[in-house]
Formats: sequence, structure tokens, C-alpha cells
Amino acid sequence: MSNTIPLSFLDLAPVPTGKTIADGIAQTVEMAQQAEQIGLNRYWLAEHHNMPGIASAATSVLLSHIGSQTDHIRIGSGGIMLPNHAPLVVAEQFGTLQALYGDRIDLGLGRAPGSDGATFQALRRQMQDAERFPQDVQELMYLLGDETSNSPVQAFPGAQSNVPIWILGSSLFGATLAAHLGLPYVFASHFAPQMLSKAITAYREQFQPSAYLDKPYMMVAANLLLADDDATANYHFSSAQQGFVNLFRNTSGKMPKPIENMDSMWSPAEKMGVDKALSVSFIGSVETVKPKLADFIAQYEPDELIVTANIYDQAARLHSLSLAPQLNLFSLQSHTVPA
Repeated sequence: MSNTIPLSFLDLAPVPTGKTIADGIAQTVEMAQQAEQIGLNRYWLAEHHNMPGIASAATSVLLSHIGSQTDHIRIGSGGIMLPNHAPLVVAEQFGTLQALYGDRIDLGLGRAPGSDGATFQALRRQMQDAERFPQDVQELMYLLGDETSNSPVQAFPGAQSNVPIWILGSSLFGATLAAHLGLPYVFASHFAPQMLSKAITAYREQFQPSAYLDKPYMMVAANLLLADDDATANYHFSSAQQGFVNLFRNTSGKMPKPIENMDSMWSPAEKMGVDKALSVSFIGSVETVKPKLADFIAQYEPDELIVTANIYDQAARLHSLSLAPQLNLFSLQSHTVPA
């Protein structure tokens, strides 16, 4: 089919209720292998801290494990929360990943701390560290580039690796920064869609060609959960909805089991908040989802779509990915997972 775009997957490495972190990691590996087999372009992990239902806090460590269990799919961060780290340390970590896995590594960078204030302090960071994000991004670009040979501090590994850097965001700030630096941009519309249209416009209109990109490259994030029928998909998606209610209530826990009736769990105000946060979600059968997703792609014209399915049931996540080729909206290739 013409006019198709690449499809990628963002995994929060969920730890389901009743399972261990080791179980969550094993399921993450299984998802990455499934994504590779189907022909997805990238498999990214997100950095979060102090959250018992997410196993990807040590993002670069888990990425290395994913790399060892896959063959060719691109792997990366979606993202590393740069205010939590010194740029030199990130350069060394992703330079190591590039040395191990070659030209498969992506480095997506976010400005948010990915944690609460107390955890931010435990990371030995300060809230004003986020204000240095543009300078830290440029320092990281320098450390991973080709011009550090005369610098008193270099990243070993990292220097001259030229690991591709992406800017992640949900506001005009990240869009403008990515445009001015000539970097690819990812919008987090899977949980913060309010500024999607304005951010895309700002990024594309303000983009300045660079040594990294000669024209803008925009990836958009969405929730995608396919099933054999709409009711089954909506049932499993209740895990993600409950997770957001728990965030609103400031109650942490592992990924909750799905429930039949969300109205028994949330208040009208909570429902409104969850529906707003998850409005860029495509949930249902292939027949239900395809026209809605096709309209979304036609409206925003992303260069690539990255989807997530942060739910309890692993079999439902795997089945959802297996149905993605039937949408006929993506440039996918079938690959064999290595033994």
C-alpha cells in the first residue's frame, strides 16, 4: 500500500499485579521480539522512577538486555530524562550500547524528571536542572560527535559514535528546541495530546536543517490496542485507564487487572481527566480502528507513528501487535526472531 509510514513501539515495561519485576522484564523481552518479527521500526523504553508498576527505571541497562535478545530492530529511549543525569554519563551509556549493538541505537531525550519531587531529590538533582535542558542537549550532542579529540573531557565509549538524538515533548518548548537544533522530534500525544497540532506546526515551520537532518522528521505517539472485537479491547484497556486514575489519586502500585466497568472505579471528574489524557487512543477491532487511525494519520501527517499498550494482560499486548499488519497503514516487513 502506498503512503504507508513506519510503526514503532514504546514500552513502559509494565509489572502486572501479582507478578515480579523479573516477570515484567521477561514480558518486555517477549514484546520486543514480537515487534521485531512483525517488522516494527523501533522499540523504545521510557525512564520512570519510584513506580512499582514500571521496570525500566535503569533504562540503558534494560536496553542492553533487549539488544542481546533481538537481532536488528532499532532500540532506544523514549526517553532518557536528561535533568536526572550528567550528559557525560548518558554519552558513556549510549556510547556503550552503540559499541555493543552498532547502528541500532536511538537516544530520545525528555525534559521532565519522570518522577516526584522526593525522588528527584533522591537522584541528587534539583528542579532548576530542567532549565539547563537545551544546554545539556547540546553538550550531549558534542560528547557523542566527532569534534572532541582536543577536549580535556571525552566520553569513552561515546565519542564519535554519533548516536542519533531525538527530542521528546508535549509542549511548544521541545518542538521549538528540536527545530532550532535540526533534530527529529517526538510528541507525547499518548498521554498529553493538548498541544499536538500547535507543536507539529511550530516544529515544521521553525525547523533549521542541520548535519543531522535536512528536513523535519516528526514521530507522534498514540495508544493502540487491537483485539478480535471492540469489547475485548476496551476491557483490556481498562488497565491503562485505572493506571491513570491511580496517578491522579497519587496511589502507586503494579499494573492493575482489567475490570468490566470503569464507572465502578472512577468519579466523573476522574473519567474526564483520563479521557482527556488518553484521547489519542485507538482501541478496538481492526475494522473499528483502521478508519479512525487513517484519519488521524491523514490529519497530522506524521513521518512515523510510535504506539504503546500499557496494560495488564501480556497475551492481549502480543495479540494486539500481531494484528497491526492488518491495518495496512504501515510499512512493515516480516522478520524471523533469532533463536
